Amino acid sequence: MGDCYENSKKDSAYFYYLQAQKLYAKVHDYDNVGRMLFNKAHILFYDGNYIECEVEVSKALQYFKKSTNHQLIYSCNTLMGNCLEKLANYDAALLYHKLALSELEKMKINDKDRDEINNYNVTSTINICNLYDLKGEFPKSIKKLQSLLSKDLKKKWPRLYANVLSNLAYSKMKNEDYENVGLMFFESLKIVENIGIESDVLYKKIHIGEFFLTQKDSVKAIQSLKEANQLAVKIKNSNEILASFKLLSELDKKNRFFYANEYIKVSDSINTVQKNTHNKYARIEYETSRIEDENKVLTKNNFYILIISFGLILLLVIFFVLRYLRYKNKELQFLQQQQKANEEIYLLLTEQHEKINIAKENEKAKIAKELHDGVMNKIYGVRMNLGFFNSKIDEKIIEKRKEYIFELQNIENEIRTISHDLSRSSFLEANDFNVLLSSLIENQKDISNTQFKYLNDETIEWSTIQNIYKINLYRIIQEAILNINKYANAKNCDVKIQREDSNLLKLSITDNGEGFDVKAKKNGIGLSNMEERANSLKGQFNIETKIGKGTKIEVIFNFLTLS
Repeated sequence: MGDCYENSKKDSAYFYYLQAQKLYAKVHDYDNVGRMLFNKAHILFYDGNYIECEVEVSKALQYFKKSTNHQLIYSCNTLMGNCLEKLANYDAALLYHKLALSELEKMKINDKDRDEINNYNVTSTINICNLYDLKGEFPKSIKKLQSLLSKDLKKKWPRLYANVLSNLAYSKMKNEDYENVGLMFFESLKIVENIGIESDVLYKKIHIGEFFLTQKDSVKAIQSLKEANQLAVKIKNSNEILASFKLLSELDKKNRFFYANEYIKVSDSINTVQKNTHNKYARIEYETSRIEDENKVLTKNNFYILIISFGLILLLVIFFVLRYLRYKNKELQFLQQQQKANEEIYLLLTEQHEKINIAKENEKAKIAKELHDGVMNKIYGVRMNLGFFNSKIDEKIIEKRKEYIFELQNIENEIRTISHDLSRSSFLEANDFNVLLSSLIENQKDISNTQFKYLNDETIEWSTIQNIYKINLYRIIQEAILNINKYANAKNCDVKIQREDSNLLKLSITDNGEGFDVKAKKNGIGLSNMEERANSLKGQFNIETKIGKGTKIEVIFNFLTLS
């Protein structure tokens, strides 16, 4: 039943796989329990629920620790690698794709079909090369992909050959080696067009558009991207619709606002769908478990009824009067047991409701803090700039205004990221922390009368410090800058981070503004959030200020104290 629904109604498929998983668990068929977990993870992946997918695949791999089903273990490792790639954890993704390849070696020993193993090997190598491209290690990708190209691959599996050829051309293009790149792209496109695989045609056209862009042939690039966009709309590939609109908005100067607006519309539509479906699979798990618990209670009560009834029938045969008296006694016991069971169910539901309310309040608090510390600060900066540029009409100011309009799109993406998972910190994983802080300070020049200066200790190796420390440092600095711009009227402000001893970091933010009376002033949400973030790192948070004497904020923490 799950297999029947997998391509047409994914939530129904998920439900039936869940039922099958429970039945396999009852008969201790753990290979099939793992297979059902993999099927559920597969549905979650193609619905964009990558975190839930990672959890289900991890459970499946636990069941396969002692399994000899190497083909299914290969599929689980491959899915985990693809999932971690979507979550931008490229090193971990690479590890799982290499584990998948190791399962192929075990399949060879068991005399599995050699052609099938070769297909798996090519697919895994393409996945690994995609990760090398994402990490910017293009020479590694080129070397591996070149080793796959052969006449035998082209003859037996033309689609795989076309994908290898296209990926090789893409890696060479990104490595700024344009020799034969155009011919390789067009050959791969011709192959998949002949086969009739529209999704592959779509990806090839987008890559060809990017290639023409590198060759500064805007006309051909726009034409190829328009064709890709039309095909993406036809086959309802929302990710590539967004990708083509984004490239066209950057490339087609004449129609850039049209494509930018279309990008926003599609992005909003996708956001709405994701909002409606985000928790549906977790809800299926919960509701199924709740129904099973209710059935257990009913089954228990029915069992008692059956035993009592059987006893009463036996007593009827022996002594009528004795049976009558015992019947009354048993009926009273049953009513008492039923009342007790109802009270237990009520208490369970009450406890569950309280837990749900606590979880909701915690999530509200997280959302409030993230929106205030992150998104509100950015919106304030953009609003200040747009207000300043609104009275200007020359071309340079108009272009500046457009940049801030696109910044609003970036803010929209950050809001969507917060709604998916407040604990994620991918924006720091993909950027050098010094660059982020320098950019934050540099951006104040256009919106503030205060001269900000960033002083960094060159001995600090930010790559060795966990992201949780960098996130909270960034947010504290961001909040302090906002307060200085709003209230301090300062001419100068120094932001300084230095390392003390082997594992102490010290942040100081000093301005020469108006200052304030700490005892008299009631702390707002900004100061509270800064102190809360410092406390969460088991650090020290101090404010030194006097009216007319400026303000100094100091945070010190031991970055080895948290696990």
